[in-house]
Amino acid sequence: MKIINKSLIVAALTGMMSIGAMAQTPDSLELQRKVRHELLMLPYMGVFDNMSYRIDNGVVTLMGEVVRPTLKSDAGNVVKRIEGVKGVINQIEVLPLSPFDNRIRMATYRAIYGYGPLQRYGMGTQPAIRIIVKNGHVSLEGVVNNETDRNLANIRANQVPGVFSVSNELQVVRS
Repeated sequence: MKIINKSLIVAALTGMMSIGAMAQTPDSLELQRKVRHELLMLPYMGVFDNMSYRIDNGVVTLMGEVVRPTLKSDAGNVVKRIEGVKGVINQIEVLPLSPFDNRIRMATYRAIYGYGPLQRYGMGTQPAIRIIVKNGHVSLEGVVNNETDRNLANIRANQVPGVFSVSNELQVVRS
């Protein structure tokens, strides 16, 4: 049983790191690839959403946080149609609607991606740093190239007015 973080998948696809398999059969690796592909292809997946999944004997458990309720249902629907999936447990949390949180999301986005040394993480269709805001608490998810960038993102997020706390869950890619 292995939890695959969406941000790690983005890093693997961009060549920043590879995800190792733990004694898995070719069929389970193919199923992981298909699930990853379908989740990456969701049209409304954005920087403010974070999804991960676990596959256990063909049953896919979806986890994470999303801003739109439709994204939660879309993720469950596309994964359920994949050949080899026996069932889907959708544990994705829909973040509460809040103008306060929306303001923090946008301000944190500008603070991180508008800062020169961190701009490269916003390139491409799936940004490497995910910004999850729930009731004024910010969680940074994803991958960065070094500890300095991890600390810079944390500092920038902590400087946003109205943020109660920042949980820095960014992982550093080991070359």
